[in-house]
Amino acid sequence: MLVDDQPANLRVVTTLLERQGYHVTTASDGNAALESCHGFKPDLILLDMMMPGMDGFEFMREIKLDPGLMRIPTVFLTAAQDREMLLRAFDAGVVDYVTKPFIPEELLARVNAHIVLKLTRDRLERVAQERQNLVNLVAHDLKNPLTSVLFASEMLMQDDCNPERAPRYLQVIHEATQDAIGYIRSYLETQSRRQHRDQQGPPPVASMSEAVEWLVARYALQLEARGIRITTQVPDRPCKVGIDAMVLRQVAENLVTNVGKYASGGGELDFQIRAGAPGYWQLLVSDRGPGIPAFKQRELFKPFTRLSYDDTDQNSSGLGLSLARQIIMNAGGHLFYEDREGGGSRFVIELPAVNNVIAEVQTEVVA
Repeated sequence: MLVDDQPANLRVVTTLLERQGYHVTTASDGNAALESCHGFKPDLILLDMMMPGMDGFEFMREIKLDPGLMRIPTVFLTAAQDREMLLRAFDAGVVDYVTKPFIPEELLARVNAHIVLKLTRDRLERVAQERQNLVNLVAHDLKNPLTSVLFASEMLMQDDCNPERAPRYLQVIHEATQDAIGYIRSYLETQSRRQHRDQQGPPPVASMSEAVEWLVARYALQLEARGIRITTQVPDRPCKVGIDAMVLRQVAENLVTNVGKYASGGGELDFQIRAGAPGYWQLLVSDRGPGIPAFKQRELFKPFTRLSYDDTDQNSSGLGLSLARQIIMNAGGHLFYEDREGGGSRFVIELPAVNNVIAEVQTEVVA
């Protein structure tokens, strides 16, 4: 963005920069520049400090108060190397200055340098955010298999542990540990693929029916210990959808562990697979817990939002539903909440079907 009250300067500098491939927006005073910045966020501002109306100094004060604009680098345009004015400009937050009349080579060199610095900073911030997101994801998703390991080991340590169930508890420990290692391996492979974006494998496919079968096997004992029984309503076909099988399990697992935490007063947890919108399958995870009040539903999928009424659950990061919805959306699907008729909560995972064959639903109760 070029801000100058002299039409000749606007014309000459715009022509010079556009010949170098830059897209230039112009403004003749601070007010117009500020209004334009809210609709078009520039990578660099070339600013004449002495203008009628809102001058450059007042403009700088305004953008420094705006979190969305305060980090845009600004280069001061001045007709003279007035030491006092230069110091005032740097105090106001400009990063460099160019004197008038412009030497084209100098102007281009300074613009190029600050654009490169700005784009480099943006890239580093994106990388840092991606790494932080990965850390959040790993920490959150490792918690589920580790919780299963803890549960099974605690049951084995009890003096009155049922010997007939001991092999199953050992199996849970073994499988959950394998899952944790698998999650770590998956994240590392994902990072590797991002670094080699030209390497693309076959599109992912998962079976919703197999995911439900896995969830029942993994969590039936844990939920039973909380007085919750599992029921299933699944078609007799795999119900294949376009997402990685491990990822589908992770998302559904987050919903199941929420039931264990917030609907632990007993009742049932029901898994149902049904046809959704044309070309989609839905996996419904429903409970008979207290449900989620309307005021909480509005914030449900925002990061660091917890489901409990009093938010005292120190083991919950509040990241699960936010991450889960983003993962499902990335796969072309939807994750949403609805109140369950008769009381309770229902979360719906809707994903694109790999085939559109809809089978009859069979109902069974898992003891």
